[in-house]
Amino acid sequence: MNSRIFCFFAVLVLSVSVSLVFYTLNSPEQKRLWKLNLSVSSILAEACDALIEEKAFFVQENTLKTSFGRTSCTKYLIQNHYITSPLSAEEAAFPLAYIITLHKEFDTFERLFRAIYMPQNIYCIHVDRKATAKFKQDVEKLLNCFPNTFLASKMELVVYAGISRLQADLNCMKDLLESGVRWKYLLNTCGQDFPLKTNKEIVQYLKRFKGKNITPGGLPPAHIIRRTKYVHREQIYSFASFMLWTFVRKAPPPHNLIIYFGSAYIAVTREFTELVFRDQRAIDFLAWSKDTYSPDEHFWVTLNSIPGMYDFPPTMSSLLTYVILLPNRSTIWQTKWIILFSII
Repeated sequence: MNSRIFCFFAVLVLSVSVSLVFYTLNSPEQKRLWKLNLSVSSILAEACDALIEEKAFFVQENTLKTSFGRTSCTKYLIQNHYITSPLSAEEAAFPLAYIITLHKEFDTFERLFRAIYMPQNIYCIHVDRKATAKFKQDVEKLLNCFPNTFLASKMELVVYAGISRLQADLNCMKDLLESGVRWKYLLNTCGQDFPLKTNKEIVQYLKRFKGKNITPGGLPPAHIIRRTKYVHREQIYSFASFMLWTFVRKAPPPHNLIIYFGSAYIAVTREFTELVFRDQRAIDFLAWSKDTYSPDEHFWVTLNSIPGMYDFPPTMSSLLTYVILLPNRSTIWQTKWIILFSII
């Protein structure tokens, strides 16, 4: 009898256990867990394959999406934690002017803009004329939410390494000078940059230079000299745009200027920016630079070496450190792989 009761309970327990296991394994939660594990395994396998093949890999379709375009400006500013009043008296008394040149990746630009936005600053956005209509519409819609932002009054069809890239900055510079904000320094960035410092840290960093310009550079290495020695022309077609290197030699630079080579990205004072548009040497040098290769990499640093215009001579090598192929352009910005300069 005892044996039969024991067997009965054993069979009952086994039956219940099997039922529970079967239910658990077939429950919606467990199925989702299995799918998740399989999905994670698949993602990890794809990521590993991409790393081995040195390819980019994205886990999600878009990790940068915000509430932009799905709500009012007021709600958008609140939901994305935009700063709407100066965070300190020091920052309020030291407004900055920003130029941002764009041609793609609106979501990346949106994150950059949110990171550098301050109500006391002013922002000029230049959108490449080659950009899609949707991209232009999104940028304009975003800027309409802020009183201290605007599109450049004139847009360039930008050719990489051409005068159009420099002209895009100049267009915004002129617009920023005509704005009602008495900004102290102007910084130019591109849509793929991202700040490594807060606005207050950037202000304090710039104040250390006591009105001097930051245009890092030096005398050009041998392989760079051909950029200004020969005529280069922008070539624009429906399918592509590029710079054409000719064998036509250029005339010497005007006003016996010595050409320096450096960064296209700068931080310059309002006074320097005004001189760019009214000093005859700057005007003549810009005209001379129009058929050179990548003039934005010699224009600013050369101007800053002209007596009467500069405050931070590019030949002072003790103040400049050249850094090759590092992922940050200076102590302020994070960007992609480029030749960059840092100030120590």
